[in-house]
Amino acid sequence: MHRADLIRNVAIVAHVDHGKTTLVDKLFKQSGMFRDNQAVAERLMDSMDLERERGITIASKNGSFLYGDHTINIIDTPGHADFGGQVERVLHMADGALLLVDAQEGPMPQTYFVLKKVLARNIPVIVVVNKIDKPAARIDWVVNQVFDLFVKLNAHDAALDFHTLYASAIGGFASADSHKQGTDMRPILDAIIKYIPMPGGDSNEPLQLQVSSIDHSPFMGRLGIGKITSGSIKVGMPVVVANMGGKLAPTRITKLYRFNCNQKVETEEAGLGEVVAVAGLDTVAIGDTYTDPECPSPVASIPVDPPTLSMNFIPNNSPFAGTEGMFVTSIHVADRLKREALYDVALEIETLADGSGHKVSGRGELHLSILIEKMRREGYEFQVSCPQVIYRNEDGKTLEPYEELTIDVAEQYMGTVIEKLGARKGIMQEMEKGTGMARLKYRIPTRGLLGFKSEFMSDTKGMGVLTYIFLEYGPYAGEMRKRRNGVLISMDTCSTVSFALFNLQKRGKMFMGPGIRVQKGQIVGEHCRDNDLVVNPAKGKQLTNMRAAGSDENIILTPPTLMSLEDCIAYINEDELVEVTPKSVRLRKDPRVRAKAA
Repeated sequence: MHRADLIRNVAIVAHVDHGKTTLVDKLFKQSGMFRDNQAVAERLMDSMDLERERGITIASKNGSFLYGDHTINIIDTPGHADFGGQVERVLHMADGALLLVDAQEGPMPQTYFVLKKVLARNIPVIVVVNKIDKPAARIDWVVNQVFDLFVKLNAHDAALDFHTLYASAIGGFASADSHKQGTDMRPILDAIIKYIPMPGGDSNEPLQLQVSSIDHSPFMGRLGIGKITSGSIKVGMPVVVANMGGKLAPTRITKLYRFNCNQKVETEEAGLGEVVAVAGLDTVAIGDTYTDPECPSPVASIPVDPPTLSMNFIPNNSPFAGTEGMFVTSIHVADRLKREALYDVALEIETLADGSGHKVSGRGELHLSILIEKMRREGYEFQVSCPQVIYRNEDGKTLEPYEELTIDVAEQYMGTVIEKLGARKGIMQEMEKGTGMARLKYRIPTRGLLGFKSEFMSDTKGMGVLTYIFLEYGPYAGEMRKRRNGVLISMDTCSTVSFALFNLQKRGKMFMGPGIRVQKGQIVGEHCRDNDLVVNPAKGKQLTNMRAAGSDENIILTPPTLMSLEDCIAYINEDELVEVTPKSVRLRKDPRVRAKAA
């Protein structure tokens, strides 16, 4: 018999790399789901290749396990600010949250963001101070910082009395006492049972199930995932799906799935408080509600913060167009972008005024670059423009987005970082020093962060940590120069030659080595001055029969600067494009801009 009082729905939220997914692995293991000798993959909930490669969670995941008589439904959420839209929508499935905080770093920008969303939902929070086995852990300081953060967010008195646990997810232990090391993860599971309430609602009322996440089955098509907040649901049951526009679409439940670990298991019926995946309507979208056809009662739509950054996705028109990709037309790209918008509520798609492509708006550079990388791996070929912030006009004034930037850096590099951020219109809010390290907090326009990460990592010799989160819209900060140097542009379609590259090294740094096929207008390097320079990377040495001792130079090439997709997106100016194919990522001048200039 179904009992809602034996169900606990809990979301795990934290800043990036504070140990959410590792904690979920250990909770699964503690529940007795796996044999002692069973081989279990690390970061079990990170199912995407990109997630495993980068070590971050990109999309929220659902999982479930039994602990005693209770069913605990876990919702693993992304930790990066750019994927905050995932956090906002899945919190509607949760009745409580575990807030993980690193025992050394303390609350970070994304901690502020996720806690703000959790408190807005008015659900209880259990604070888990993770990584307490770090040599530099400062547990008491972290707990005080978390309490200050609750106060800063105007949490009510009951929320301020949060339960605190101390854990090491990688070590597999937790404790309610910071001075005593635990032996397993039972304290966290016991706290979930004790402090997270049972799901609310009435099982005798008509069905209400709002879709908070979308999955896809190769056999059943699109699946809507959500929590049953009223009534119950059965296979074969007639329902209507109410979309955010108020339209009702009649359908019938064809399949119903519960979660077991990170897998979906078929079931015939589900009751109040359960998190299930439903098949029955192939056009279902996030925010839609499955409800009773005789007494429809749709749930209010899920509010999501607006995007702050946009890029144009246009068909590839370079000399190499169509040679490396499977899906190359604007229709292919448009269909793929519309499918992505169904899964990602923080993404907005608009057709450009001239019909040449689409304007894609998201939360940040990483948000859009992950989408581009996913499309590239699926065989799509296209071009993207320079990222642009999304401005607003209020009372005749232009407003632009600002970020709260937090930097942890060694004191010896602090001066360089402060100088660079000053040039990017950053305003320092706080500075903390200790043990040779400094933490700087800035209020900075989003424009000022475009392309800053690579500079920052070079300036700090790879030892700095940079995190940011959207803060607010504020007054336009004025003109800002993005890149000081011009670029070296190939004058024709050709293959690069060592002799030519050797001579071009005096003009700047190269982005490629010899034997690479390049096209007319492609950017092959960065000029040492502030103007662009058209060069011939295929110029060979003139051969003669005359030779003299010492007149021939040895050709010694400096290793080229190789840039990732994110580096390329951050590098380009308004008159440049990034050409993306399954095999290559190229920088080129936008021929449309050059034609207008001519």
